[in-house]
Amino acid sequence: MLAATGPASAVDGTCARDLLVAQSSQRVAIERLETLGDSEADRCRGWRQHVDTMRRAATVYGRCLSGSERSERLAQVQGSEKEFSELLRTRCKGR
Repeated sequence: MLAATGPASAVDGTCARDLLVAQSSQRVAIERLETLGDSEADRCRGWRQHVDTMRRAATVYGRCLSGSERSERLAQVQGSEKEFSELLRTRCKGR
């Protein structure tokens, strides 16, 4: 009997696709941060989108990865989400 070689063959069979989408979304989110407008409203909107993207990626990585890859990816996206959530709390009140 062959065991599954990785979590990408997880329960619903969609992990391979979900991982690709999460990685692509993460890349786009990082690129978008580099092109934010100069206004506080533009930055706040961009930071909000970034936080949402990192949360979605964390959900996928938590469900579809295992071992050190899971730990590393989760630490990366959760760290980024925490950093930008703090910016939102301190600099984007009501914006």
